[in-house]
Amino acid sequence: MTVDLWAWGAFVGFILFLLALDLFLFHREAHEISIREATVWSVIWIALGLAFGAVIWAWQGGEAAGEYLAGYLIEKSLSVDNIFVFAVLFSYFAVPAAYQHRVLFWGVLGAIVFRAIFIAAGLTLLNLFHGVIYVFGGFLVLTGLKMALLRDEEVHPEQNPALRALRRVLPITAQYHGQRFLTRVEGRLFATPLLAVLVVVETTDIVFAIDSIPAILAITRDPFLVFSSNAFAILGLRALYFVLAGMMQRFVYLKPGLGVLLVFVGGKMLLSDVYKLPIWLSLALIATIVGVSIVASLLASRRPAVARPTPLPARDPPGPGVPPAAAEARAAVPTPDGTAHPAPARPRPEG
Repeated sequence: MTVDLWAWGAFVGFILFLLALDLFLFHREAHEISIREATVWSVIWIALGLAFGAVIWAWQGGEAAGEYLAGYLIEKSLSVDNIFVFAVLFSYFAVPAAYQHRVLFWGVLGAIVFRAIFIAAGLTLLNLFHGVIYVFGGFLVLTGLKMALLRDEEVHPEQNPALRALRRVLPITAQYHGQRFLTRVEGRLFATPLLAVLVVVETTDIVFAIDSIPAILAITRDPFLVFSSNAFAILGLRALYFVLAGMMQRFVYLKPGLGVLLVFVGGKMLLSDVYKLPIWLSLALIATIVGVSIVASLLASRRPAVARPTPLPARDPPGPGVPPAAAEARAAVPTPDGTAHPAPARPRPEG
């Protein structure tokens, strides 16, 4: 579909307006996000995402709206799997619960910028070299099979190359300095541990985008639909984190389900020159795959003896070069009852 430049400007302005409201009005003061507050915001963000799908329907018709909703559902589903990684990172760096929203806010803003770059690059490659579609499709199939069949790997933030580069440029303070990313000590500029975790979150999201952007390009190649579905799905990631971080171990079939989802969209991309699946059928299959994996996980985790998520194993020692603050403090991971419990560093997720 053709989208005028003014529509692009209006959409980007609307996204920035929502982010400004979130940062300067609703979350100006640092505070620990409760489960109730996070749930309300999750409902708001999901409602906005679905409402924009209705706008697309009225503006461009049902085909475009179906492509938008399919892309939104794919990105939203993949972002749920990312929440566990964020919980591990916050635990590893011992980010105080009151500061976690700030990290996620700037992480989301950076993610939107990087997704826009990745979308432009992916669409350019597909337009210039048609054969790239088979590279993307094969990559998604292999990634999906790996996700569905293999156990998760441990997360090792200390090995992140961007974090190593940051340490070479700026020394990192031993303690957090409120919500500041940078501070001066005796006239010398230092990075705080909050900046360190933000760098790791941003680079981790770039890795996530390598899966999600080709997956959405398998559904639609319209740049506006790809970007808008990504933007609305990412906007709700912060609130969704505080809702689900404490119960991620219950979603035992989520990762295999997402693996099946990636195999499906990868196969759809590989066969696009032979047969184009109707968008309504693609949307129905995507919703079914995600729904079945979530329902099966919740049914499997319903045991009378379990009243809340089982605490994760004891904390490992921090890796080399990690600020001492990460060894002294304990990051709080929210649980469904609204309380916070210490989370360990680098646990091995259940496969």
